[in-house]
Amino acid sequence: MRVLRLYSNTTKQDMTVSYFSSSNSGSSLVNGNKDSIYCTSAGFHSDDGRGYQIVLSSGYPLPEIGYFLSVNRGETIFRVDKIDKERILLSVSAKGFLSVSDRCSFLRPLRTGILTVSDKGSRGEREDTSGPALEELVTRLGADISEKAILPDERDSIERILLSWSEDSDLDLILVTGGTGLSKRDVTPEALDAIADKQVPGLGEYMRMRTSEFTERAILSRGKGVVRSETLIVAFPGSINGATQCFDAISPVLRHGVEIIRGWTKECGHSH
Repeated sequence: MRVLRLYSNTTKQDMTVSYFSSSNSGSSLVNGNKDSIYCTSAGFHSDDGRGYQIVLSSGYPLPEIGYFLSVNRGETIFRVDKIDKERILLSVSAKGFLSVSDRCSFLRPLRTGILTVSDKGSRGEREDTSGPALEELVTRLGADISEKAILPDERDSIERILLSWSEDSDLDLILVTGGTGLSKRDVTPEALDAIADKQVPGLGEYMRMRTSEFTERAILSRGKGVVRSETLIVAFPGSINGATQCFDAISPVLRHGVEIIRGWTKECGHSH
């Protein structure tokens, strides 16, 4: 589906491009102005004289509350807060631009956990920067952060929490940062191997290949991906640069990987 119209009922104006963001209080903003935001299909007429209307091409199934509206290449800007007949009330989940003719789709949320593995971080001796950075990035894929934790580099503890999050919490996706190096205390890959049902070697291979463009030391990282039950688990380096660069490399395929594991889609769609 595509955006057919961006219209402000408040100012009675059509826009070609609009910028959506949030205030410090979490209120949704349209071009810097506080306003309610909703989307409708073509031909729907609302009696509400306020709010900002995003008109989408017809024929899409109604989403559920908590779903995300993604734009173009899959980045989510809006979250579905309420459905009032054919009017879908939205809030801003991540700042961004929306233009007339943009391609959109509704995405179910990815229940996600963020685990930071760091001896100093677990003792409060070092600020965790890579975990929050990954949280911000994965939110743009339509993630709901359901679990967060910081653990020391202890293999048993890492295994226990990964099993708990994948089995008991039934998360769709777990991102782990830290413990992927070569020192004696770096045991994250071993913890993933111990609980894995399947290996996803391409994730680690591609992260190393892409990030070696920034530093040759990337080939020493042991980041990787595995599947436990119906949860995709990916281990990233502990530095903020390494974690975010690796995430950027594989982010285009993460949601599709989860969809395959969960059975939300039956076909991989690859061409080789």
